[in-house]
Amino acid sequence: MGHTWAESYNGLESYWMAQMTLLGLIQIGHKGRELAGRGLYANRCTYMTENVTYCEKHLSESIRQAASLLADDDPSDDTAPRRPSTFLNAVVLGNVGSGKSAVLNSLIGHPVLPTGENGATRAPIVVDLQREPGLSTKSIVLQIDSKSQQVSASALRHSLQDRLSKSVSGRGRSDEILLKLRTSTAPPLKLIDLPGLDQRAVDDSMINDYAGHNDAILLVVIPAVQAAEVASSRAIRLAKDIDPDGSRTIGILSKIDQADGDAKTIACVQALLLNKGPKNLPDIEWVALVGQSVAIASAQSGSVGSENSLETAWQAEAETLKSILTGAPHSKLGRVSLVSTIAKQIRKRMKVRLPNLLTGLQGKSQMVQAELARLGESMVQSPEGTRAVALELCREFEDKFLAHITSGEGSGWKIVASFEGKFPDRIKQLPLDRHFDLNNVKRIVLEADGYQPYLISPEKGLRSLIKIVLDMAKEPSRLCVDEVHRVLLDIVNASANATPGLGRYPPFKREVVAIASNALDSFKSDAKKMVVALVDMERAFVPAQHFIRLVQRRMERQRREDEMKNRPSKKGQESEQSVTNRASSPQTKSEQAGGSSKPTKEKPSPDKDTKEGPNLQVAGPAGEITAGYLLKKSAKTNGWSRRWFVLNEKSGKLGYTKKQEERHFRGVITLEECNLEEVDEEEPSKSLKDSKKANGPEKGPSLVFKITNRVAYKTVLKAHSAVVLKAESTADKVEWVNKIKAVIQSKGGSFKAANTEGGPLKQSQTDSSTDAMIRRPADPEEELRWMSQEVRGYVEAVLNSLAANVPKAIVLCQVEKAKEDMLNQLYSSISGQSNAKIEELLQEDHNAKRRREKYQKQSSLLSKLTRQLSIHDNRAAASSYSNDSPEAESPRTPGRPGEDWRSAFDSAANGPAPNIESRSRSADGRRRSENGDPNSSSRRTPNRMPPAPPRY
Repeated sequence: MGHTWAESYNGLESYWMAQMTLLGLIQIGHKGRELAGRGLYANRCTYMTENVTYCEKHLSESIRQAASLLADDDPSDDTAPRRPSTFLNAVVLGNVGSGKSAVLNSLIGHPVLPTGENGATRAPIVVDLQREPGLSTKSIVLQIDSKSQQVSASALRHSLQDRLSKSVSGRGRSDEILLKLRTSTAPPLKLIDLPGLDQRAVDDSMINDYAGHNDAILLVVIPAVQAAEVASSRAIRLAKDIDPDGSRTIGILSKIDQADGDAKTIACVQALLLNKGPKNLPDIEWVALVGQSVAIASAQSGSVGSENSLETAWQAEAETLKSILTGAPHSKLGRVSLVSTIAKQIRKRMKVRLPNLLTGLQGKSQMVQAELARLGESMVQSPEGTRAVALELCREFEDKFLAHITSGEGSGWKIVASFEGKFPDRIKQLPLDRHFDLNNVKRIVLEADGYQPYLISPEKGLRSLIKIVLDMAKEPSRLCVDEVHRVLLDIVNASANATPGLGRYPPFKREVVAIASNALDSFKSDAKKMVVALVDMERAFVPAQHFIRLVQRRMERQRREDEMKNRPSKKGQESEQSVTNRASSPQTKSEQAGGSSKPTKEKPSPDKDTKEGPNLQVAGPAGEITAGYLLKKSAKTNGWSRRWFVLNEKSGKLGYTKKQEERHFRGVITLEECNLEEVDEEEPSKSLKDSKKANGPEKGPSLVFKITNRVAYKTVLKAHSAVVLKAESTADKVEWVNKIKAVIQSKGGSFKAANTEGGPLKQSQTDSSTDAMIRRPADPEEELRWMSQEVRGYVEAVLNSLAANVPKAIVLCQVEKAKEDMLNQLYSSISGQSNAKIEELLQEDHNAKRRREKYQKQSSLLSKLTRQLSIHDNRAAASSYSNDSPEAESPRTPGRPGEDWRSAFDSAANGPAPNIESRSRSADGRRRSENGDPNSSSRRTPNRMPPAPPRY
């Protein structure tokens, strides 16, 4: 028996030597080795009680602090409620009379809990034990609130017994009784004694409140005489429901001395201790105890003042168990084995929790460091340091300000929204109709100097009208400046709030915001001056070219009107000319036969062209698409280029490509904005014209027509104000002109026909004087309306230009100025203040100071806890491989072949003894289990652990 205890003890000693090395407890380890060498059982018991749970207590406190940190509690605050830890909780489950209180008394080392028939536990009793090695083994200190009082075990037991008998009425749930005791004999555990499970006052909610915590150790107490029926025990079933894997459950077989002499009961007890219980029994550790009947009695019979009476009692208990359970492992007998098993289960739970705790601590540490970085370090208390901190805060604010503007963060997008939304809308909503009403224009012009404009500049009336209308653009421009100013103020406030350093110093933050706001006010004034100057610039100078073109267009219009009045009918003139030609130059048959055909081919007759149909293609459901070739005059080379044109009458678009096969248009003309005009082909020089008159007839009808914009200064296609086109034949021209004219006139455009009269009339018209044409009488109302339209077109163009240029001026004077000069404004204003004023501004917020101190404490505690838990997590696992025996790690290790442990449980479960067939089947199953047969139908198979690392 001695060698078994020595092996178990030496293994535990080597394991805890490694643990104590990690925790700085080398001196205790040396003490343990010295005591082990002496071979004194009493000192071994004291050593195991002291040190088997000391490391768990230390680690449990570290884990409790870590859990408090992760829950945002302050572990250093003594006034704050402490978060309870359940790692060192041991909850006792069992029926009435099973010996639960006696087991706890054995752990405490004093009979403080009532036992027996009159001392049945009727309410939860929580005993919070604290180990104090300086006390005597017979001393018990009761702690009530902040006061301590030394009491005896018997007085405490009688007090509890009286309280239980008075407070329990038999109905409902009883209040728990809390005891805080300090002794030199008990491990630092929190023992919870629950009422018997077969009492009516016990329900599942009470059990879950105490035993449902993931880290609480469950002590299931089964009397030895009931070992055969252990599988049907309610305590076992409850423990299995709460802890399905059995990782925190310990089975305790109590009152072994009462089963002495009952061979079947002893066989069942030994089978449980060898982990050979029934099939449906949880895979848990088992420990056998006598109870306080031997331990306490031995302690009371010891000599007065002897400090080793308890150790002697525990030694007597172990010897008694060894004599009764001769086939049980000695490491599972007695009170010391129970303490060791509890410590082992606590270690397992801690190892499971450590990785998650370490991960949480690392994340918490990153958050704390980020918060410390945001709060910043404490300010240097010196004039130079104070000024440097102030300037650095200005730099941080400027960085945030630029980020808000350039990246659109915050309210930066509102600047662009103002430019693209409200400002253009206000420009469009100007009351142009009211100002360009015919009566208003007539009044303004009459107040000036007449209707006719000058050739180089508009008259005073038109100038006055333009100035009045453009002056209305000042108010929308000023409103746009104010909107941008408000957005910049919002950005200043948002940047100040987003600057971490300014949050520490509220007075300095207000000063920075005030300086930045004053700077923005000056930028706003400059911007308003700039936009007003832009409007005044347009009002002050009206380009004469526009109105010169206006006069030229009016002269052309009057000339065409005169031509139309004096021109005879086109058809009558053509018929008369045809008759004259036939009468004056008849052809003979010989001339027709002998004449050359070459001139005929080169100069086809107009009649032939007229008879030929148009060479155009028509497509679309209603024939609304017309396509064909036209010659387009180039503005650069003044030459003609053949292009493929497509007209869509439905959309009013005329597009062209270089080749018919191309799919994408090179240009598109919007016909609804255009006018159509037939023009003559380019006239030759005067000498060439005279020679043609002498040698032959005049040229045929013109194939050229021109498309222009209704508004003179607007373009038709790309940068061209007019597009000149030429058809390949008269039929093509007629078809093109008719269809384009129909589209243009449907949209309100005009069509101007070509002049087909002879040269003398045309010459007489061109010889007329320009001054005479200008002075020709005209309809005043029509002339005024025409002038009003022209001036309005010019004003709208100027307003569109202002809508595009005013935002540029605002960006230059406000946004860019703020980006470039904001930091200089801050530096100059802060540097101009005295050191005393700067120190007054840099008064740190008390809340920020408290937060920094709090996070600094948390950072220090996090580093300490992370270091301790990491060391334990890395090294404790490694030491467990080399120090823990296979039997301890594998509770299902097979027992000796000669023990017929199964017959005891079979007889208890099935009544009569099994027959030969069942015994042989049990023996075969046991042999297969011992041989490791994977196909065996035996009750259990060994839990194989990884092999220990090799020893060199």
